[in-house]
Amino acid sequence: MIQSARASMPWLIITAGALIAMLTFGPRSAMGFFQLPMLADTGWDRSTFGLAMAIQNLAWGLGQPFFGALADKYGTGRVLTLSGLLYAAGLILMSTAHSIAILHLSGGVMVGLAVGAGSFGTILSAFARNVTPEQRSLAFGIGTAAGSAGMFLFAPLSQALITTYGWSDSLVIMGLMMLLVPVLAYPLRGNAKSGTQSRNEIDQTVGQALREAFGHQSYLLLTSGFFVCGFQVAFITAHFPAYLGDIGIDARYAVIAMALIGFFNIIGSFGAGMIGQRYSKPYFLAYIYLARSVAVAAFLILPQTPLSVIVFAIVMGLLWLSTVPPTNGLVAIMFGTRHLGLLGGIVFLSHQVGSFLGVWMGGFLYDRFGSYDPVWWLGVALGIFAAIVHWPIQEKPVDRPALAAQPAE
Repeated sequence: MIQSARASMPWLIITAGALIAMLTFGPRSAMGFFQLPMLADTGWDRSTFGLAMAIQNLAWGLGQPFFGALADKYGTGRVLTLSGLLYAAGLILMSTAHSIAILHLSGGVMVGLAVGAGSFGTILSAFARNVTPEQRSLAFGIGTAAGSAGMFLFAPLSQALITTYGWSDSLVIMGLMMLLVPVLAYPLRGNAKSGTQSRNEIDQTVGQALREAFGHQSYLLLTSGFFVCGFQVAFITAHFPAYLGDIGIDARYAVIAMALIGFFNIIGSFGAGMIGQRYSKPYFLAYIYLARSVAVAAFLILPQTPLSVIVFAIVMGLLWLSTVPPTNGLVAIMFGTRHLGLLGGIVFLSHQVGSFLGVWMGGFLYDRFGSYDPVWWLGVALGIFAAIVHWPIQEKPVDRPALAAQPAE
């Protein structure tokens, strides 16, 4: 039975989508390596670069529902093609950014929108339409792990490029690499009415889909919980190296920690897809958020040493993007795949709002209290909140008696 399911997996679509996820998540996760050399040449301060990255996160989040809806209607391949072209243009323009406005437009708005068009919401929606419900969680795990691999691979690649060619030419090279995305997008050219899982679904307008989703308690709980995910991971990404310096840990352990998070993120994402295929997704998500809170609390309370940093990085890496496959899987179960790009994009917008606040509040509260501890403990409390709100989520399709009675158009 398992062999049969694997044999029927649409591997061309899965492989193309995974490679696109690897490409679209790679450069944006490596932006931190460009900060110091760019600022050394331009004379800007860190808050200028940081604001560009904050704009990028917001543009990514705000663009996700919009591009998801476009993919649902006009085809995933077209939206992914737009993503690749916009990504290339944004990185190349960023390479010439000698004004703050151009930096915020290119590295902020353009790259953010490009990632929004080519990220999980768009790719996993295409996966969901072309695999069986039983295969869906595994397919989501593969796609998420590929994005994680992009984060892991582009860190050393971007550093090597900067060392060899300088930051400006390195951005151009990575921009040209994004032109592979339109080529890889061809197998994912279907829209919401194509694929093996979309043909039997009830048709809905966008307005009907939104009213149904925002009136569904489980969807609202899922959306609020994913906000916490964004808050936690963005705070650690932006502030963990500085925190280690504050507590007297050698700077090289910050590099080791982020590399370990990236590597174990791949394992955690794929493993989450496997687990979500067999067990309750709401309970699994609750355990993930609770485990994050326990890991952070233990790291803060126990003696902080290089060894504890390494252990913490491994644990957080396993839990990093492991929320993505079960979260997207629940949206697909609740509402089907007809408007999955739109509805999944709204859930991810909540994640990105959390990301923005995690980055911003990390700096704000540090300046106010002289310590990152308030933000760490806020993250612990939010993790417990997320565990609580995921527990009552119902893993079943929404009731549609009125729509079911209507004849298909």
